[in-house]
Amino acid sequence: MDGAVVLVLCLSCLLLLSLWKQNSGKGRLPPGPTPLSILGNILQLDVKDISKSLSNLSKVYGPVFTVYFGLKPAVVLHGYEAVKEALIDGGEEFSGRGHFPMAERVNKGHGIIFSSGKRWKETRRFSLMTLRNFGMGKRSIEERVQEEARCLVEELRKTNASPCDPTFLLGCAPCNVICSIIFHNRFDYTDPNFLTLLEKLNENFRILSSPWIQVCNNFPALIDYLPGSHNKVLKNSAYVKSYILEKVKEHQASLDVNDPRDFIDCFLIKMEQEKHNHQVAFTFENLIATITDLFGAGTETTSTTLRYGLLLLLKHPDVTAKVQKEIDSVIERHRSPCMQDRSRMPYTDAVVHEIQRYIDLIPISVPHAVTRDIKFRNYLIPKGTTVLTSLTSVLRDDQEFPNPEVFDPGHFLDESGNFKKSDCFMPFSTAASKELSNKTGQSDFYRNRTFPLD
Repeated sequence: MDGAVVLVLCLSCLLLLSLWKQNSGKGRLPPGPTPLSILGNILQLDVKDISKSLSNLSKVYGPVFTVYFGLKPAVVLHGYEAVKEALIDGGEEFSGRGHFPMAERVNKGHGIIFSSGKRWKETRRFSLMTLRNFGMGKRSIEERVQEEARCLVEELRKTNASPCDPTFLLGCAPCNVICSIIFHNRFDYTDPNFLTLLEKLNENFRILSSPWIQVCNNFPALIDYLPGSHNKVLKNSAYVKSYILEKVKEHQASLDVNDPRDFIDCFLIKMEQEKHNHQVAFTFENLIATITDLFGAGTETTSTTLRYGLLLLLKHPDVTAKVQKEIDSVIERHRSPCMQDRSRMPYTDAVVHEIQRYIDLIPISVPHAVTRDIKFRNYLIPKGTTVLTSLTSVLRDDQEFPNPEVFDPGHFLDESGNFKKSDCFMPFSTAASKELSNKTGQSDFYRNRTFPLD
């Protein structure tokens, strides 16, 4: 009986502590639904469609509001103006990485996607520079994409125009482009090592998108003490890291600092250059995590976009016919398309953008965090608070895109049929797109199609 009393008292203290923690300073944060003790607002959210739940809450609490995932608050930004004000106008203050326990278990603060601070800045800067100026005059990313496109077409021709599911091939192609950039070579679509790597990456993406991982991220103790699919993520990640480490060792043994072949070579050269500067970004651990991030971000996002793009073209034959007409007019049938063709193909460019806008691939961007106590729209957001940006609310802005629920390439065309840029085009995030646009004029090709680095 005494044991039962102690248990009740402990639970009561825990509930009171959680209530105090949630309510202390609550007046400084934006308004939001009242959280439950320990659980926060998790029962008020549809874990299968968090984005829709946040949109519904924005109708009640406005474009900036607070929700609790367990004991931790998160400030939600809904709509273009709020997202722009935070991530573009106040980019430095919002440049931290939000709490994401599963990713922290896997990468331990390394890489690009889930790192923050100086390590993130240095890794991101180096990765963007290397991808943009790849190989110091060697084969460009464009040439690698063209080569892989030819291989993909040959594989599709083997179906002899019979019905087929292209999902597997559409996954192989972008993964091979990443492999050629990182490892200096592509793989045959039947290569067992390549297929295993692809399988691990795809399985992790599926699991990380599941409601169970949402629960694990809200209650991280579950990761360490309960069985579940999260353990498969850790196991798959260990395999991918081991595979990458072997490739890194091979590169070390054959490295020529005067003739870098790929991303790994460039990173190893940078490591040697910075070895006396104690740069936290240029270590073996960070190299492996960065490569893992490039695979995870570049493969699944591109293959899924291609798959949904084909489905939309099948559903809209009138759009397909216009794209084909423009291709026949500009590229014809004797060569591969290249980036220079883009300026002469406004309709096709608009279709690619509309596909990305319409499918809304990443409804909520990777969580950010504020790097210091800041005042934002008359609210005081404490340092370290997680910030979630609803990209759905930006891509479906009915002021920018009339009838946003309808697939319409006209959203990116002006009255004369010329391609029309939109500030609301944020299929991943904002900062990398802005930076590359300023420096290269090709931001959409490199970032919006492949690597969400923000």
